[in-house]
Amino acid sequence: MHDHNLIAKPNYDLVRYEERPVLTHGDKPAPGLHNVWITLNNEKELNSYTTDTVKQVILAFRQASNDRAAVCVVFTGAGTRAFCSGGNTREYAERYAGRPSEYRQYMRLFNDMVSAILSCDKPVICRVNGLRVGGGQEIGMACDFSVASDLARFGQAGPRHGSAPDGGSTDFLHLYVGIEQAMVSCVTCEPWSAHKAQRLGLLSEVVPALKLDGQYVANPLVDLRTVDDQGRSCFGDYKTGEAYARGKADLERGSVDLGELDRAVDRLATRMLHTFPECSIQTIESLRKKKLEHWDKNRESSRAWLALNMLTEARAGFTAFEMGGKREIDFVALRRDLAEGKNWLDASLWDDIMPRAGK
Repeated sequence: MHDHNLIAKPNYDLVRYEERPVLTHGDKPAPGLHNVWITLNNEKELNSYTTDTVKQVILAFRQASNDRAAVCVVFTGAGTRAFCSGGNTREYAERYAGRPSEYRQYMRLFNDMVSAILSCDKPVICRVNGLRVGGGQEIGMACDFSVASDLARFGQAGPRHGSAPDGGSTDFLHLYVGIEQAMVSCVTCEPWSAHKAQRLGLLSEVVPALKLDGQYVANPLVDLRTVDDQGRSCFGDYKTGEAYARGKADLERGSVDLGELDRAVDRLATRMLHTFPECSIQTIESLRKKKLEHWDKNRESSRAWLALNMLTEARAGFTAFEMGGKREIDFVALRRDLAEGKNWLDASLWDDIMPRAGK
């Protein structure tokens, strides 16, 4: 049989590419078969992806897609803190801020990464081991299934840091949660807990990951009541006040164990192992068409706009984020300066909006 891989032996140093057992219903490894695990390997920076990481993810999905013995692809991040926090803001600030033509080329690679996930010839499971925000949310939603630790957080960051979630979230999120909740998430950038994300339809399964005194417990920061004291729906919302502080103390006292998450991923892969492979991938590809309808229609115009935005808001947002501290510009000052007629070439506008000591 022919080798259809683009590169015979890709050099994976920014992602891990592994073959792991796929289990039968009796929890025995299926002989001659496996799952492919693709792991973003930048734990120190919350598994954010650089330009070179994106290239390796594309090659990894092509390789997994061509693997005749692979049953599923599991896409995840290293460590326990994050699946992926999106694009690497350090690289954005240093290489792409103020350089729209360069960022346009980068976005071609990013688009190819999303398309590689959407066109994979295997079912793709996103193993959400922690934070999934910004571009991480977008590549996560390109996957076919998502199974999450209940310590995970989900959301967008674009409008608060100088971008728009046009790398997939404005295409995909409303298909999962409806247009109103997609509006709230994409525009306000307020995070969702894993429990809320599942309630709204974003996740296949949520499992505990925090251990206290040797036992798994639910995320102590999240309200799991159906309604609050005023009779309002609250399931999955983050606690506030003293309840949040107590939950934070429990979180710091406990330890994170992703064993249940791995078992949940294995169970889902086992269920797909016991299906006809061609019937399954045809079903998946038919359902993916709903995502592709929006993705293929918008990705080129979104790429062009995101590139041009590197001259103005993205340049300011990513630079501010890398300055540390608050990591955000002064939004009130920006809106006031623009209303008064200042433009992005005015040095005084930049002086007004950028964070600095004592401001």
